[in-house]
Amino acid sequence: MLLRQMKYFTTIVDCNSFTEAAEQCYISQSAISQQIQALEKELGVELIHRENRRFSLTPAGEYFYRQSRVLLDEADELRRETIRIGQAEESKLRIGYLKNYSGQELQAAVADFSRLYPEISIDIVAGTHEDLYNLIRFGGVDIVVSDQRRAFSEDYENRILVECECIAELSVNNHLSEKERLALEELKRTPCILIVSPEQRDEEAGYYSDTLGFHGNFLYAENLEEGRLMVLGNRGFLPLENIGTMQPVLSTIKRIPLYRGKNPIRRKICAFWLKENANYYIEEFADTLCGYIERNRTALEK
Repeated sequence: MLLRQMKYFTTIVDCNSFTEAAEQCYISQSAISQQIQALEKELGVELIHRENRRFSLTPAGEYFYRQSRVLLDEADELRRETIRIGQAEESKLRIGYLKNYSGQELQAAVADFSRLYPEISIDIVAGTHEDLYNLIRFGGVDIVVSDQRRAFSEDYENRILVECECIAELSVNNHLSEKERLALEELKRTPCILIVSPEQRDEEAGYYSDTLGFHGNFLYAENLEEGRLMVLGNRGFLPLENIGTMQPVLSTIKRIPLYRGKNPIRRKICAFWLKENANYYIEEFADTLCGYIERNRTALEK
């Protein structure tokens, strides 16, 4: 009861109003007044000096307010930590991410999360958009980092991490590598290299062609390393999202912004997880990753 009375008391002081405090605490004004009177009676001192419709804190009230804020913060932290430990029964976080993701923020977020929560084992799997969509739907992973291709569903938490520009990785031996930006029309005679599993090649090619407007032929690689080897061999260009701080590549590869007409091609990269499966660790990892991306993007813009 004392903690609840502390909450009522500090809310009254913060709002400078019994009426507003009662609304915030979801009780009646008479009830919150009675609780403060009961608190003063229990302590044996006056905390609030009332005068008509105004009030002020007594010296004892000012001290009680300051200490109550500290104790309430500690109690809130105790509650959060208890919930976190209680939700850690399986002690595992399963993360899915795009095969062609090349930002360093994901690695930093995983390392930071592992340092903060060493009791949690982390399983990581890479896949295409459709791979990750099916994994999150059927419980194969807890959270995915992927591009947005569908309308947001109310069944999921849909955290937009960044809206980023698309780039092309191209061999310096390609005559287009001297350009400062590349329009898709200029690349229609240069094969587009997609990172995709064999069974999803047609679907991925259809998305890049029909939705994003990529022209020409497609080549396929199983992973990012294989795709870059194809770029080095001047077999085509590799489309990627410029998410935060990208890992460096050899000097024989150029990164050039992609345009559709006069407009840069932009994609939304999101973190998704099922609302019914939400827990402390999923949200904490999403916050950590989002924080790294935001800080690094801000640093790059300066």
